[in-house]
This record gives sequence, structure tokens and C-alpha cells, in this order.
Amino acid sequence: MALVAKPAGPTSHDVVDIVRRALGEQRVGHLGTLDPFAKGLLVLVVGRATRLAPFAADWPKTYEGVIRLGVTTDTDDLTGTVLATAPWTGITPGQLAEVISSFRGTYAQRPPAYSAVKIDGERAYRRARRGEVVAPAARQVEVRELEILEAAVPDLQFRATVSAGTYLRSLARDIGAKLGCGAHVTALRRTAVGPLRLEDAVAPEAVTQATLQNAAVLVAHLPRRQIDEKEREAVLHGRPISAEEPGAGSGERVALFAGDELLAIAEQSGELLKPRVVVAGDS
Repeated sequence: MALVAKPAGPTSHDVVDIVRRALGEQRVGHLGTLDPFAKGLLVLVVGRATRLAPFAADWPKTYEGVIRLGVTTDTDDLTGTVLATAPWTGITPGQLAEVISSFRGTYAQRPPAYSAVKIDGERAYRRARRGEVVAPAARQVEVRELEILEAAVPDLQFRATVSAGTYLRSLARDIGAKLGCGAHVTALRRTAVGPLRLEDAVAPEAVTQATLQNAAVLVAHLPRRQIDEKEREAVLHGRPISAEEPGAGSGERVALFAGDELLAIAEQSGELLKPRVVVAGDS
């Protein structure tokens, strides 16, 4: 697993390609992309660890950035075309605090027109680039934390922790709409993904085998089971092993370790633990 400090400018896929070449490994995935204008923590999973990405799919993400009031763009960020401008000078600190507070918690958020969500099987941004009117369906997201660090209006420096699938561009747009003046994001930096932190990341070109981190952190929330050498051989070939507590927690996922090495994720089925995702050995 590679913790990469993505700079503003390149796409997340550009960064993935850099890491693929640096490591000589084609199997490189991610735990969520960043827009080209955004920077910060990009978590990449490498080799067999790509199989573990779904176990961290629901991790919250933390961002810092700047919302500019008074200007609405078609991309909801500084790269887009200006759609409208409106005065913001009449907004009071009390109004701002009330609106910001109203977005904490769960709300139905419409992804940006220029986003990777699919509409009838096609990415929304492709339709938008053709000039189509794009309105992705709203979906429930959670804003766990939202704080204005500095209100140097029209710019609002903020910090937010949000659920997976939340668009900060949409959050800025919706805050602006509720304030009645419109808004967009002018800067965005991801500082954390779950327990992983930006301060532990390296530049894309600095990624080496030595900088890779143990991907077992992606399944640290699962029960952990140590196995012996005989069981190891079975697990690496996808064969079930005996459960320590037959019948208990049927369907429960268990991380199987040999010492500090994560071998597989198994699912309990009656008296057996059946390997479902093998990340070590020759499988």
C-alpha cells in the first residue's frame, strides 16, 4: 500500500501510472480519486492488496479547502465556466454559522454534473462535456464534521470530515445556494483517509518498495486469527480450515495471519473458515 501526496494538476490516474512504472507493477488501485485541481492524500493499493480495497470503501475522508462565495460555476470548482454571480456582502456571521450547521449530519447530495458517477451507464462528465444538461440523482451522504477555520469573505477556509462518496464541490455549491449567493471550491486538500494521514505520504515519484506500507491496516477492524503451517498451506490454496468456535458468528469475516503476515480474509460457515480473499502465496 502506498500513501501518496498528490500535487495539484495531474489526475489521480496520472499518479497511478507513475507508481505503476516506479514499482514495475500493473496491479495498482486506489481508495478514492482526487480531482486534478485538488491535492493531498491518495491511498494506492498495490499487487494482491488491491483485493482488500473493498474493506476500506466506507472509510471517512477529511479535507481542508477554500469555498468562494458569490460565484457559481458549472463544475462547482475554480476550473469551470462561471454560470452566475450574486452579492455576498449582506451575509451576517450568524447566517453563515446557521447554514454551516445545517449541513452537519446526513443530507441528500446531488453529485456535480462534471463527475464520474454514471447516468444510464455513461460517466456524467462525458455527457456534460457534450453540452447535455446533466443532473445526477441525489444520494445520502454524511458530513461528520464541518468547521469554518477562517471567514475572510468571500473566501471561507474550512475543514470537513465526510462519508465516502461525498463531493466537497457539491457541498460548497449547496452552502452557496442556501446562503443565496452561490459558491464554488477554489482549493482542496485531502488530509486523511480513515486512519491514514497525509503527513505519512510521499511524492508520487518517491514511491519505492521501501516506502510501501502494510496493507493489513485495511482490515484491522476484522477479528484476527493466527494459523499454523498446515493451515497456511490450505489457506493459500483456497481450502477451508476449522473454525475455532464452530457455528459462532456464521458469515463473519476473519483476517487470517501467519505471524505478522496477512494471508487471507475468510468467512465463517458453520465449523469452517472459508478463504474468500487470498492476498499471499501463489493464488
